[in-house]
Amino acid sequence: MSQALYRKWRPARFEDVIGQEHITCTLQNSVAADRVGHAYLFCGPRGTGKTTLARLLAKAVNCLHDDVAERPCNECRICQAVNDGRFLDLIEIDAASNTGVDDMRDLRDKINFSPNEGRFKVYIIDEVHMLSTAAFNALLKTLEEPPPHVKFVLATTEEHKVPITIKSRCQQFNFRLLTTVEIKQRLAWMADKEGFTIVPDAMTMIARQGAGSLRDAESLLDQLVMAPDDVITVERTQMVLGTASETAVINITDAWLSSDGATGLST
Repeated sequence: MSQALYRKWRPARFEDVIGQEHITCTLQNSVAADRVGHAYLFCGPRGTGKTTLARLLAKAVNCLHDDVAERPCNECRICQAVNDGRFLDLIEIDAASNTGVDDMRDLRDKINFSPNEGRFKVYIIDEVHMLSTAAFNALLKTLEEPPPHVKFVLATTEEHKVPITIKSRCQQFNFRLLTTVEIKQRLAWMADKEGFTIVPDAMTMIARQGAGSLRDAESLLDQLVMAPDDVITVERTQMVLGTASETAVINITDAWLSSDGATGLST
């Protein structure tokens, strides 16, 4: 079964993550020094790599490679299990669907069990700002003093909704929006891997439409690809995105400046 491009080419190593070097370098150094914190809070806009880096961190702390600087190696059985989505000690929780205090109490009751396969159990709680006040309170003590075999990564797009008591117990990293140039580089790399061609102007349009979110830009690219060896043109991109051509915009602007309503309406 075919996968969406953003899932198929999800970064498998820290070096593959673009635009968040200030975070990837810090996490790599923490893994290499065996000084990974017990709880992290990843904040930032959607599609900037929060969940991806959370999974990479989970993979790195459990990787079996002898050289800690090379973790994750993507070759050992742990890394392969994470890549395949079958690593039992990586638990992902969608806070939007598990907002209640009972969900956090259930997590608290199960957290003391030892890991099944790896060194650590890693809990990724996505959209953590969706938890209720009671759920946050139930999580507090566990987050402050988790068992030594547990790591937490909380991710949110709305940092201001996360209580200060939660923030103070986590190492916080702020993800930034990607630049158009960074997104274009990634799209060009992806097109090369997939074997299709993107006209430069079309690539610029897709990157701008992503508005700093790499995942959004990759999803737009997915909509435009029709077949292997395809050529993505400006015309097709404009049609899918529902944008006007530069020529049409210039003509309408000129008509407006010259008070020529008839020409403007006919453009």
